[in-house]
Amino acid sequence: MSVKRIPLTVNRQSLIWHWCLCTFALCLVPPAHPAFAFKIVEPTEGATLAAGTTVTARVVLGKDRGIVTVRYYWYGEQDEALVEQDDTTATGSIVAPVVLTGQAQHTPPFGGPLLVPKDGIGPMRLLAVAEISRGRLGTRSVFDEVVVHVAPKAALTAIDFETEKPLQLGRTGQSSAFGHVDSLGKIFDLPVVGDFADGITRRISAPETGTSYASSNPKVITVLSRGLLQIVGNGKTVLTVTNRGQQAQLDVDVNVNDEPNEPPTADAGANKSVKAGSKVKLSGLKSLDPEGEALYYSWSQIRGSKVSLLDANNSEVSFLAPAVSEPRTYRFKLRVTDKKGADSLPAFVDVTVEP
Repeated sequence: MSVKRIPLTVNRQSLIWHWCLCTFALCLVPPAHPAFAFKIVEPTEGATLAAGTTVTARVVLGKDRGIVTVRYYWYGEQDEALVEQDDTTATGSIVAPVVLTGQAQHTPPFGGPLLVPKDGIGPMRLLAVAEISRGRLGTRSVFDEVVVHVAPKAALTAIDFETEKPLQLGRTGQSSAFGHVDSLGKIFDLPVVGDFADGITRRISAPETGTSYASSNPKVITVLSRGLLQIVGNGKTVLTVTNRGQQAQLDVDVNVNDEPNEPPTADAGANKSVKAGSKVKLSGLKSLDPEGEALYYSWSQIRGSKVSLLDANNSEVSFLAPAVSEPRTYRFKLRVTDKKGADSLPAFVDVTVEP
């Protein structure tokens, strides 16, 4: 018996359409493993949280495998990035306490109940650092962080200043209160606290907490951005602080060296992207002093898991870019001071580390 062959005619356009449909269908199929890396999913970026309440900390591991523990830290938005020391007996401001340690058996895994700081107010960073086991190679860490807004439920009842009253600045006053202030151009923070109806005293110096400043004599002390104050002349002034309908005043007497001095300008350089494992150099060499005097430099890190900055008091600093699973941003702050004691406003630079 013979078999009759039937010729098969295929239209080229039909083949193209078939290929496109198959490709589209494959795109709809989710990958076997998530493409993203370790990430905080709760609380969410920008969320408003009530101070003193408990929320759930939740993370997804993504493609980061071998995570054995996750440690959580709270920071003010502009606070220097600090981490817990291995020596649990260490004390002082260099230690940032761990507020939660999440492990695999917890609910949710590597998360759990997280206490929002009772004395928190304004923007705060939640930093989660995951420790990854690499067997005989030891461990490495990855991190994620979100910025949330912490708001106390209680009303503000009073404002106070954590200073001598009246405040005297200069050679005849309390120079040690703010470091070296015996000069024109010195910039300082005024320690301000608020008493709230829940019995908690909170620091409200930052404008982000709702505080505004005014000087009755801006030729003596002028108000700068971020709630910073600068000495610009000798004499008396009254500083007024306002927040949530409450107000407080502080008499200030300034008696400093009145030699003319223009404050310097800090320049931390342009933002940059680098590869993990590379040596990163930050330069403040473009910082300027109007009188051409030598400058003193002070670098600090205010975002990202803590890195070791080499030569933090030099014009140029460096660090080793950590291992990351996806691009992560590290932010650094530079302040410069001239030889006569005048300060610059802070300058910031972001370094994005890529895998």
